[in-house]
Amino acid sequence: MRRYLSFAAAALATIGLVYTLDSRQVLPAPLGKLLSPQHGIWQNAEPVEQSFNLTYSFPELLAPVSVYMDDRLVPHVVAQNEADLYFVQGFLHAKFRLWQMEFQTHAAAGRISEILGAGPDGRILNYDRSMRRLGMVYAAEQSVKEVEKSPESLGQYEAYAKGVNAYIDQLTISELPIEYKLLGYFPEKWSTLKTALFLKYMSYDLAGSESDLEFTNARSNFSQMDFEQLYYFLADSLKPVIPNTLQQPYPLAPALNLDPPADVDSLYFSFQGDSAIASVIPENEPNPENGSNNWAVSGAKTASGRPILSNDPHLGLNLPSLWFEMQLTTPEFSAYGVTFPGSPNVIIGFNEDISFGFTNAGRDVKDYYEIKFQDENKAAYWFNGEWKPAEKRVEIIKIKGEPDLLDTVSYTLFGPVMYDEKYKIDDQTIRYLAVRWKAHDPSNDGRAFYELNHAKNLADYQEAIKYLTCPGQNCIFASKTGDIALTQQGVFPAKWRRQGDFIMRGTDSSYMWRGMIPVEENPRMINPERNYVSSANQLAVDGSYPYYTGTEFPIYRGYMINRLLDSMQGIRPEQMMEMQMNDYVVKAEFARPLLLRTNPASLTESGRKYLEIFRKWNLRYEPGSEGATVFDFWWQQLQHSIWDDEFAESDLPMPWPSEFTLLESLLRDSVYSFTDNINTETKEQLEDILASSLNLVSDSLDKLAAKNGLAWEKVKATGVNHLLKVIQPFNRSNLPIGGGKGVINATTADHGQSWRMVIHMTDEIEAYGIYPGGQSGNPGSKYYDNFVNDWAAGKHHRLLFMKRGETSDPKIRWTMEFRKG
Repeated sequence: MRRYLSFAAAALATIGLVYTLDSRQVLPAPLGKLLSPQHGIWQNAEPVEQSFNLTYSFPELLAPVSVYMDDRLVPHVVAQNEADLYFVQGFLHAKFRLWQMEFQTHAAAGRISEILGAGPDGRILNYDRSMRRLGMVYAAEQSVKEVEKSPESLGQYEAYAKGVNAYIDQLTISELPIEYKLLGYFPEKWSTLKTALFLKYMSYDLAGSESDLEFTNARSNFSQMDFEQLYYFLADSLKPVIPNTLQQPYPLAPALNLDPPADVDSLYFSFQGDSAIASVIPENEPNPENGSNNWAVSGAKTASGRPILSNDPHLGLNLPSLWFEMQLTTPEFSAYGVTFPGSPNVIIGFNEDISFGFTNAGRDVKDYYEIKFQDENKAAYWFNGEWKPAEKRVEIIKIKGEPDLLDTVSYTLFGPVMYDEKYKIDDQTIRYLAVRWKAHDPSNDGRAFYELNHAKNLADYQEAIKYLTCPGQNCIFASKTGDIALTQQGVFPAKWRRQGDFIMRGTDSSYMWRGMIPVEENPRMINPERNYVSSANQLAVDGSYPYYTGTEFPIYRGYMINRLLDSMQGIRPEQMMEMQMNDYVVKAEFARPLLLRTNPASLTESGRKYLEIFRKWNLRYEPGSEGATVFDFWWQQLQHSIWDDEFAESDLPMPWPSEFTLLESLLRDSVYSFTDNINTETKEQLEDILASSLNLVSDSLDKLAAKNGLAWEKVKATGVNHLLKVIQPFNRSNLPIGGGKGVINATTADHGQSWRMVIHMTDEIEAYGIYPGGQSGNPGSKYYDNFVNDWAAGKHHRLLFMKRGETSDPKIRWTMEFRKG
């Protein structure tokens, strides 16, 4: 009853908000209809003791399928063939997550304005236009063409879509997810294109972020010497994913000619004085913190003598969660893990023989080229001495309550022209910028997960991951037979140094990608002598690798993971779970001697108090820690105190240096050139800047302390929010969890460990996992957010991996039966 009343209050509050904002354009029906006992929001309030013992009949099925639902509402699907398996997976995804999976594909396709309207200041419409102009639907169409070449892939995509549609066909108005009722629309039929769109949305989230436009501005603002000091990428503290000393040496020379164009120095590297771009960083830019940790230790390091694999992908913290737990079983395979609502297969998990996981490679696979059109019609563009015809695609953008917007996008051999006179990047001038993105190329990335679900050994894993093209991933592996491996897999462009960091000339082929790095030259490690493999989105290689990888890679999580694994022996799964929650700030360890050079005599009374708090701090981003807050505020201000005068010379958006840049620069040279403020006649000393920075933030710290808000978890204020963000009653706010940027527990305000998994590869696989949400997408269900408290407390759930023929485990609560009929 309490859950029902809580949901009712939340729903009423939401309706009140929607009605206040705009009842004519938002509410789908009169308020009385929304509150109808038969069909309104009350029907979405699920009884606490809801039974999931259900029987369904569908003519599409070839044989009976049984689904055993455990006490956490995790379905264990047992089918006699794969077509039925993926049909039921699609049905279950739709049953528990329909609105979420459709909303995300609408977002991928640039169709949110259909649902929400243009938004304040046209922000939602601008988002839709950016996704259309990036070519998201085009990329998905290219993927579908590739999927259609594989009978196995096409069969599972089609079976999955039929399962989703079978659920939609039997859905009544009263059962419609509450978001459809509140926003006033109905689900569409699913298709293979929608699955491809969802997977391309993941490519966008993980390989769609870049700073090329902002770096172009920085190149215009700084000298080459200053630019290289601010934006270097081979960090002193880097522990590469694949150290060259621990594997076969990288090739001494690239397989392709990577000599830069002859005019690169005069044209491309024209530091200071080059035309700049008053670009506005898009609000929908993927979170640059999207990443993950993973590691696997061999049996030589474990108490059992068997490998243990750990993975925790760092993504947006949302309700409903990105993930949905499932077990999928046929006579050919049985896999368990987390799935994507919107796509078949287990994405991260294990089967009866192996375990597998991923972190983001972070490689630069998206570049901009400046195009010269023949005239304002943009029917032809200049390339290699001739006018080449441009293809045109008319994007029809539907806007709720307004006429459709027709947006024509020109396509070149580089890709779609994202920015032009109708979608400007610069208010002063019109520039035509085409985007070359690896995700546009035909691919069947979803096949990799299908093959991993079926894999039995190291060779199978190596074959499976070859299907991953974009986004590039650090693919980790462990098997019952004792093998561990990690491969940075993707199809990566072979680039000369700093190619693609800035806008490139598109009038000829000289700045085009020269080709793709041979897959066999991708960094990899198999059963290394150190007895572990690991990655945390750091640069995969050292300076001997002959290909340019891009600029922006974190280093501190990887450093700490390797430090811990180097020191550990006799490892048990519990230690791996504890390690995932490790919040030790190695950056603060390195910075502490530097910061403690601060002269107390130069501090205010408050400054001296906070210096002492910092001095006594245990260097952990843990709940209750005030030292963590002092360090975070102080370091942020120190960066501004040192760099703001140079960055203020221009009002153009420019990228902030990487997390390690200032610290490593000061440790190398305490008279770092940027410490001297160019706007003052007096030459500042570092000790003066340290003191003034702490004094500057002391007032803010005093205000937090006055309201008992200095503890780290209160400042960080981690929340798991509903996808629509504005529906506050459907959110979980101010969770008491530690962690933060640069630590293994990389949990920030709305981003972090979206799934924590530890797999012990014993004969009877011992598996643990948790994500911050619940299996149901219905805010009126107790299974909507029932994992959140345990997740915040650092707990893991023991995962039930049902054996073949097993149906009577005490954790099984309900059974769904699917029959042909």
